Amino acid sequence: MRQSQKSVRKLAMETRKGNSLSLLLQDPNDLKNEFNSLFNNLNTCLLSKHKNPKSRNNHFSPKFKFSSTSVSIEAQINNPTSNFVKYATRDSPKVQVLFKNLSVVERALIGAAGGGIAGAFTYVCLHPLDTIKTKLQTKGASEIYSGAVDAFVKTFQSKGILGFYSGVSAVIVGSTASSAVYFGTCEFGKSILSKFEGYPSVLIPPTAGAMGNIVSSAIMVPKELITQRMQAGAKGRSWQVLMRILEKDGILGLYAGYSATLLRNLPAGVLSYSSFEYLKAAVLSSVKKERLEPFQSVCCGALAGAISASLTTPLDVVKTRLMTQVHSEAANKAAAVMVTGVSATVRQILKEEGWVGFTRGMGPRVLHSACFSALGYFAFETARLTILDQYLKHKELKNLVPADEAAQAN
Repeated sequence: MRQSQKSVRKLAMETRKGNSLSLLLQDPNDLKNEFNSLFNNLNTCLLSKHKNPKSRNNHFSPKFKFSSTSVSIEAQINNPTSNFVKYATRDSPKVQVLFKNLSVVERALIGAAGGGIAGAFTYVCLHPLDTIKTKLQTKGASEIYSGAVDAFVKTFQSKGILGFYSGVSAVIVGSTASSAVYFGTCEFGKSILSKFEGYPSVLIPPTAGAMGNIVSSAIMVPKELITQRMQAGAKGRSWQVLMRILEKDGILGLYAGYSATLLRNLPAGVLSYSSFEYLKAAVLSSVKKERLEPFQSVCCGALAGAISASLTTPLDVVKTRLMTQVHSEAANKAAAVMVTGVSATVRQILKEEGWVGFTRGMGPRVLHSACFSALGYFAFETARLTILDQYLKHKELKNLVPADEAAQAN
């Protein structure tokens, strides 16, 4: 009995050795084909959806029917070099049809989602530059700071690195909401205006940009008010500054400088958004592509932001003065005099500082705006296209039905 068991073990060992030698001597291409076949069979088992797994037969060939392709396991085994599952690419006719059939609301929501992500990311990254710009534009800043470098050094000496992020919590909340509303409205405006055949296409970007700024300013002004009060030296956290404003002036107090903000944002928004759209169209036309590369988005955004900021700095100075001197929230309380209205603020700046006063903080503002627009438009294009691709893929997959289920439904 023992001898027979030894014989069986010896025979099994020789069989395994023989199989191993045959595997080593086998043609590598055959091995590759067998491995691909095994891998694809495993993929099929994992990807296939069965309502009742126990009903599987020993031999089955599930078919996956996509809007762009229909693949069976036999075809994959016979042609292992082909892709097992082929989703439609962003440039495929199927995806192009889905994109063209998107409703105005769908385009606006995709733009809003991308804008919210881009806004929060960009504002947080560039908040230190905005802090320095605000300190330089606050009334009495010329007596405290000799320039941008001096403001940077004194801020760091007094409060450390956290001094550059005063009011950042209000920025995150406000910028996410305002950017979502802004870009969502811009996309909504572009979609609506493009449907009017008689409307000049060259006027679509500036009109859409104006629409976005008018709507988003309702959210942006309270956010900027709280942020700039804190940057100018107001004590406490964002919510404490908010409560003090509400106690003194009520809801309307949150909209101090709204007219100046709108006066600044309308031309700035139109210039920035239009410049980016025109530059984007020019680049895409020259390279004969449908989407910007990341580097191209950054360059177009930086140039658009620099153009917009340099031309609208005087308006930004007026707006900042109105926001930072209301009810002596400014750092230099002795110099904070109540001034009502845009025209009165303009006259005061001319009287005290001359025309040079309207250029205060231009350097940091142009740098901030160029960096902001470069990051902002890059982040927006990246986020929007990513969300768009995922949404189109989701819409495509909603129409995908396995062949077996489709046959049963028929």
